[in-house]
Amino acid sequence: MEEILFLLNKSHHPVALQQKSSAEDAEIASMLDDIETKLKDMLKKLEQFQLKNADNVFNTVMTYMPQDFRGILIRQQRERSERNKQAEVDALVSAGGSIRDRYALLWKQQMDRRVQLAQLGSATGVYKTLVRYLVGVPQVLLDFIRQINDDNGPMEEQRERYGPALYTLTKLVLAIRLYLHVSLARYGQRKIEKDDIAVLQQAVVTYTEEFEKFLKFIGEVFVNAPFFISAEDAGAADQRKSDEYKETIIPAGKTHEVILSVEAVNSYIAWDFSLQQGALSMVLDIGFHVEYISPSGEKTLILPYRRYEADQGNFCTVLAGSYKLVWDNTYSSFFKKSLRYKVDAVPPVIEPAAVPTVEP
Repeated sequence: MEEILFLLNKSHHPVALQQKSSAEDAEIASMLDDIETKLKDMLKKLEQFQLKNADNVFNTVMTYMPQDFRGILIRQQRERSERNKQAEVDALVSAGGSIRDRYALLWKQQMDRRVQLAQLGSATGVYKTLVRYLVGVPQVLLDFIRQINDDNGPMEEQRERYGPALYTLTKLVLAIRLYLHVSLARYGQRKIEKDDIAVLQQAVVTYTEEFEKFLKFIGEVFVNAPFFISAEDAGAADQRKSDEYKETIIPAGKTHEVILSVEAVNSYIAWDFSLQQGALSMVLDIGFHVEYISPSGEKTLILPYRRYEADQGNFCTVLAGSYKLVWDNTYSSFFKKSLRYKVDAVPPVIEPAAVPTVEP
C-alpha cells in the first residue's frame, strides 16, 4: 500500500496530471485522489490493528505479572523501547530513507520485539534483572512467551491456517501497484482510459473492503484464541496477589524503617504498601517519606512526607548509596497501624547497546 501511495502522491504524477492540462486530465487526477484517500484510510486501519493486537498480547501477558512496581517497571521498559524504535523510524524518514529502507527497519524492529518477548519468557537479556523478581508467575506462561514465535509455535500455526486468504489479497494489491506504475510511467504516450480507471477504482474498493473484513476476522480469532487468556480466566490472579508481602504492626508514636542499598545509579527504588483498616468507621493512614543517606551519613529528602492509606510508586536513582523508607506513626497517640508492604531496590534495566555495523 505504501508503494502505491508513493505513486499516487501528486509530486510523482506526470506533468499533465499535475497541471491538469485538460478536462480529461483533471477528471483522472480526481479519480486518483479518490483512490489515494481510500488506501490512506486502509493503511491507517492496518496500523491501528497492529498496535491494538500488540497491546492486547502484552496486556494479556501482564495480567500474570505482579501488579506492583515489578509489573510497572516491565511496562516502562517496553514504553522506552517503543519510543526508541519510533525515533529510529522518524530519523530514517527525515534522512530521506526509501520505503524499502523503512520496511527493512520495521521488520528488524519486529524481530527485536520477538527476541525481547523470548527474553521475558526465559529471564535473559534486558529482562534478566526484572524476571527474577516475578514470584508467582506460572512457568507455563513464561514457556509460552518464549515459544510463541518459534518455527512451529502458535503464531506460525495461525499464519499457516489464515495466511492463504491474505495472500490472495496481496496478489490483488500487487496487480494494482503494477498497473499504476506502468500507466503513470507511460502517461505521456498513452493516457489512462476512463474505463480502465473505473476498473482500477473498483479493484481498490474490493481490496480495501475485503482487507478490512480480513482484519476484523483475524482480530476476533486472536481475541478468542485459547492461548491468550488473562490471569483471572486462568485462575492465577489469587496466587499473584499474595506473593512476597511483609506485614508489621507500627505502634502509636513509633516509626517503621527499611534501608535499601543501591550499588549503581539508574537503579529503581520501589514500594507498594497499604494499611489494614479497622472495624471503626474512621479511615486510618500513615506518614511516609524516603531519604537518601550518603556514605558520609548526610541525609537528603527524596520523597517528601505525606500521609497515605495506601501507595505504590518508584523512582530512578541518580546516586549510589542507601535509601531509607520511613513509615511514620508518631502523630498518632492511640492507634497502632497494621502495615502490609513490599519494597525493593531493582538494579538498572538497560537495553544492550546496538553493535555498529561497518559497510564493506
